[in-house]
Amino acid sequence: MGWLRFPELHRFLEKYIGLREQGFASYKVVYAAWHQGLFTSKEATADQLKRDRNRHHDLMHAGVEVKYLPMSQKHGEKGVDVALAVDALQVGLGQMIDVAVLITGDGDFVPLVRALNKQGVRVLAAYFAFEATDGGKSFINERLLAAANYAVDIDALESSKEHKQDFAGLFRKA
Repeated sequence: MGWLRFPELHRFLEKYIGLREQGFASYKVVYAAWHQGLFTSKEATADQLKRDRNRHHDLMHAGVEVKYLPMSQKHGEKGVDVALAVDALQVGLGQMIDVAVLITGDGDFVPLVRALNKQGVRVLAAYFAFEATDGGKSFINERLLAAANYAVDIDALESSKEHKQDFAGLFRKA
């Protein structure tokens, strides 16, 4: 598949939401954030450092605010989900958005979706459902799917007549 193109993803999400929402002529991404655990340079491999630097560069140029939390080899990512939830809820409470897009399949975000819905913010859960060559699987939690107002499986767009062209533009060669 390759590396995700963030500006193209934003345009797709704006179009996708516009097709599902009634009342507005268009939707715009007004805030985008990427939450990630980050190893110290001492703990990271050269490959991890390069990958993180390239991702940061792509996100920065796409207008995505990058938010890192310290990560350790021993404990992995800790607190990233909570940081994302707090950030999303603050934006929702600020009444700056009509629709929040969470790109995750993690069921831990169900309380966040419900809290945003209570504030009148609708939620689109965008996720990647696939089986990797190493046997690992990616999917969306059923509770999150039920809680979200809208959901889109990004991988399924490849075989969708309506969105096949959109899918082709979302990725560049790795």
